Amino acid sequence: QVQLGESGGGLVQAGGSLRLSCAASGGTVSTYTMGWFRQPPGKEREFVAGLSRSGGSARYADSVRGRFTLSTDNAKNTLFLQMNSLKPEDTAVYYCAASFSWGVPTTAGAYNFWGQGTQVTVSS
Repeated sequence: QVQLGESGGGLVQAGGSLRLSCAASGGTVSTYTMGWFRQPPGKEREFVAGLSRSGGSARYADSVRGRFTLSTDNAKNTLFLQMNSLKPEDTAVYYCAASFSWGVPTTAGAYNFWGQGTQVTVSS
């Protein structure tokens, strides 16, 4: 089973940037559909962005399209989420997830493995 570990969260002012990392072990990132989800305080977990197997296609939530960008480093077996122009409403715990699906599901239930999450706080 693949294990996922997120890092890169923190406190940033509105308009700033952060890059989240998701390091995988016990499995290869490129053989899974990979996704990022977030859970704002008091709300349900929501899809942010995902990348299909072997990086074939990327999918973004409307709320982050144009501001967030996915990338991978296959040598490091790591998925990245570059987050620019951050807004206070981006404040959440961000989770990395891996799915056996061939497409890019947007529902959390379609993902088989999860990291522990990393906190992102955007101040106004």
